Amino acid sequence: MTVNQRSVAHAIAIVALAGGLPTAVSAQLLSGAVTVADGDSLTVGAQRVRLFGIDAPELDQLCVTAGNSWQCGARAREQLSELVEGQRVDCRITGLDQYGRNLGACSTEFLSLNEAMVDLGWAVAYREYSQDYVDAEERAKARAAGIWASTFTMPSQHRKASDPQTTTPSSGRDQTSAGRAAEQHTDYVSPDCRIKGNRNRKGQWIYHLPGMPYYDATRAEEFFCSEAQARSAGYRRAIVR
Repeated sequence: MTVNQRSVAHAIAIVALAGGLPTAVSAQLLSGAVTVADGDSLTVGAQRVRLFGIDAPELDQLCVTAGNSWQCGARAREQLSELVEGQRVDCRITGLDQYGRNLGACSTEFLSLNEAMVDLGWAVAYREYSQDYVDAEERAKARAAGIWASTFTMPSQHRKASDPQTTTPSSGRDQTSAGRAAEQHTDYVSPDCRIKGNRNRKGQWIYHLPGMPYYDATRAEEFFCSEAQARSAGYRRAIVR
């Protein structure tokens, strides 16, 4: 049995212990073969479905492990594709999102896809909308599964940082109330990633390297593994005089 097969088997066992799979009660049910768009959305027939209550890294998103960047968004899509390959998928639709996509809980015969993606560490619990998968996230974090073995930006923050309508030209950092709420769920930080990112009194986003003046006194808003990662997130290096 491969490592991935053992992980999937673990997720199946957890879902079974938690009380089984979602059932279609007073909600629209979409069923059939699917195609996967990314780590938290798929298409059933002609219907796009966003997996409710979870948030996977965006396709262009990178995570950092031991100072090396890797495509965790693309890997999350691969994981969901592996889970549904050759399977009939049932999606219990509960509403629509702001883009008109169906929102729902999807499952194969034995597996809740929403919970499995979080439990395997390829998505996080989307706490802003649901608490359903918080326990699964805590299990994944404890095992350092999937993205939890790396340093990463929460997908919601990554989207906001990539959206010119929600970033300021001077800093590239989102300062909307929604952005601040998202930041309450902090990034996971590897002990090897010690560059501190902080907003100063002038509203500028600055990063501090270990050994720099004020490093120890700086309260980190975020941690980074490299200066390139900090700059790509909209920070500039602290000026040492």
